Amino acid sequence: MNTDPAEVFRTRVARHAALADPARLHIVDLLTLGDLSPTELQAELGMPSNLLSHHLRTLESAGLTTRHRSEADKRRSYIKLAPGALEGLMPRAEHGVRRVLFVCTRNSARSQLAAALWSHVSDIPSTSAGTHPADRIAPGAVDVARRHGVALSDLPPRLLDQVAHDEDFVVTVCDNAHEEIPGLGGIHWSVPDPLRLNTADAFEGAFADIARRISDLAPRLHAA
Repeated sequence: MNTDPAEVFRTRVARHAALADPARLHIVDLLTLGDLSPTELQAELGMPSNLLSHHLRTLESAGLTTRHRSEADKRRSYIKLAPGALEGLMPRAEHGVRRVLFVCTRNSARSQLAAALWSHVSDIPSTSAGTHPADRIAPGAVDVARRHGVALSDLPPRLLDQVAHDEDFVVTVCDNAHEEIPGLGGIHWSVPDPLRLNTADAFEGAFADIARRISDLAPRLHAA
């Protein structure tokens, strides 16, 4: 982290300048909740693709956003806020919800970790489910949760249709689940699947990514 006062000030100036444009501020407001592909942003904003590309380049240059390829459809990319991009600038709680439902494909790692982490920072109930649930929770998820003192649910992986309620605030934490059920609603976090590498480092990375996102989301929600 750069601690030079002059450089920190220049970074702040660049970020404020980037956010001074109404369209870019709207993009960032959307990204404070979840990741979006350029196509999804274009549909949300009703903006020509060339103008959207200009705004996205400006936000990336200011260090506000990053971009990476989808693990499901390699032709698709997702835009997300850079870690710490809006420290001290996050909006206040504005969404009243009854329960948060975290969804991934197999409900064996990312969604299980997300639901467990959520219970540590919010009184709003949470649960998790999968579009194609596995037989058991991944050992790597159990291990990383234990290392961080987080207790996972005693429930085995469960099917989304058997868990979801109409009033749930849905958070997909898996590109495959998000793209398989585009009408699911809610928000999306493009968290890389730790089971692809199935290493301790991969699970640590997923845990840290989810924990940061939950810390950002929790202040935005209040009990309905």
